[in-house]
Amino acid sequence: MTELSALASSSTTHHMTRLDFVVEEDFDEFRARFEQAVPPVDTAKMTELAKADASWDEMRAEVARHAPHEFMIYARIEGTPLMRLAGHQVPCIEYLMGNHVIAERMFRHDPTTLLYAPLRILLYRVGAGRTMFTIDQPSTVFGGLDNPAITEVGHELDDKLAALLRHLGIGNPAQGLVP
Repeated sequence: MTELSALASSSTTHHMTRLDFVVEEDFDEFRARFEQAVPPVDTAKMTELAKADASWDEMRAEVARHAPHEFMIYARIEGTPLMRLAGHQVPCIEYLMGNHVIAERMFRHDPTTLLYAPLRILLYRVGAGRTMFTIDQPSTVFGGLDNPAITEVGHELDDKLAALLRHLGIGNPAQGLVP
């Protein structure tokens, strides 16, 4: 019996809460503000730190310098050009947004967390001067892993996301993440 065949297979059902926020702002303008608040990860610097076998404290400091609102963009997936070929005209972009220093606090308990970290965000135009900001609520995403230590970090991510949304002028601060 091989090592892989000795592993048990399983299936897990879990529920997530998707949050949809209508932003009263043009898609291109909001996208620019979002990308300013959540800058791209400096992959060259991260690679340099890894090659230099830097300490985790050095990594933490570098991330803190480049994530003014706790998050960075790891990837952008432009849906617009591909969907336009099918006749759709809706501007749409998906982001992978996160912070690997925070993710490590979950990864140490279960590598499966990287299935959900970075978080996925979708921005798309919903009408003239209106943009939709959509994300799965972090605590419900990570709560599906059924580990209290991971769920706790998911709740911290809810708070960090709420702070980012407040900075961007999205949602009702009194209601937290409830749209």
